[in-house]
Amino acid sequence: MAIQRMDNVLIVVDDMDAVIAFFVGIGMELEGRGPLDWQGAERVIGVEDVRQDVAMLRIPDAPGRIELAKFHRPKAITPEPHNAPANTLGIRRVMFAVDDIDDVVTRLRADGAELVGEIVQYENIYRLCYIRGPENIVVGLAEQLG
Repeated sequence: MAIQRMDNVLIVVDDMDAVIAFFVGIGMELEGRGPLDWQGAERVIGVEDVRQDVAMLRIPDAPGRIELAKFHRPKAITPEPHNAPANTLGIRRVMFAVDDIDDVVTRLRADGAELVGEIVQYENIYRLCYIRGPENIVVGLAEQLG
């Protein structure tokens, strides 16, 4: 038996609107948004008495999704340090391939995102960068050259 695909990555957020706008700015599309009313969710995640809203964003015409969850109950826990560096244990970023890295970075920075380091070229293959959006969500951007 083999893996069929990576379905989605879950990101727990506080400001759902800001994070949706950030991912839409990268080029994703909002697929759906609303309260999660399925009681089975509590059994899946191992947390009781859950009340949450979820949003699903998708990459247009390609596989891959980002799921956002805002917990109303129980309250989400803030990780430390708040602005964790790249060498912090755990998932540090999700990377997206983009057509024009300069255009995406310009649009995201105009909406308040921060370039973590700088845009760097890896040989003659890629231009790469990390960008920090709302709630300290870090995404990598990669533009294939040639």
